[in-house]
Amino acid sequence: MEGDERMSKAIEEKLYLIRYKADDKSHLIIRNQDACLNCPTKECNFFCPADVYEWDAEGNVTTVAYENCIECGTCRLACPAYNIEWVYPKGGHGITYRFG
Repeated sequence: MEGDERMSKAIEEKLYLIRYKADDKSHLIIRNQDACLNCPTKECNFFCPADVYEWDAEGNVTTVAYENCIECGTCRLACPAYNIEWVYPKGGHGITYRFG
């Protein structure tokens, strides 16, 4: 458990070094919300290091905070239903990694 907490803090600290220039249009699209409704594990809520995806139980939809995406591409491979369409943000938008 202690190691998990240490790793979590390290990721949060690293995410703080990232800068975003969000587009007004999402580059992450849930293809079919019904697939999310029927997904028993909702894995996207756990595998994204930037917490982009969250299941809204009240609205029965997966919400997407695309502004926080670190463009790792995990979601397009890890969704068991391949229900996430992922493309790079259009030019001039997206993530900027800073050193230090």
